[in-house]
Amino acid sequence: MALDRAILDITPPILDLDVERSRIRQFAVAIGEENPIYRNKKAAVAAGHSDVLAPPTFLFGLELEHSDVFGDLAAHGVDLGNVLHGEQRFRYFSDVHAGDRLQFTTAYVDAYTKASGALDFLVRRTTVTRDGAVVAELESVSVIKNPGSTS
Repeated sequence: MALDRAILDITPPILDLDVERSRIRQFAVAIGEENPIYRNKKAAVAAGHSDVLAPPTFLFGLELEHSDVFGDLAAHGVDLGNVLHGEQRFRYFSDVHAGDRLQFTTAYVDAYTKASGALDFLVRRTTVTRDGAVVAELESVSVIKNPGSTS
């Protein structure tokens, strides 16, 4: 079944999230990041940071943990077993540290089809702010396989 384009009309709620030192450390361990600025406050401060620094892909994981992107897809007829992660992009304007409180404002901004209807693509864009200033822009593309298509 093709992606219901009405998903583009969804306005997900703004997420207001605290960046926790233990969560950054856990993420760094999970991705194999060994630089101590991502794990140890003393090392981060010695390197000129206010606290433990969040690795570049941390914000994507933090948002995914707290958003309902899968619920949005399911509510629009998508079989979650047919969803693939296509790509993601990050644009940073300032560092993110433990102790920051961030706001994530998300929109589904584009949907398109390729391969004679066999694949739908959904583009999701998130602006991350701290105290009203933009910290980062995140964009991800989900790929939805349409097994019933005639490609």
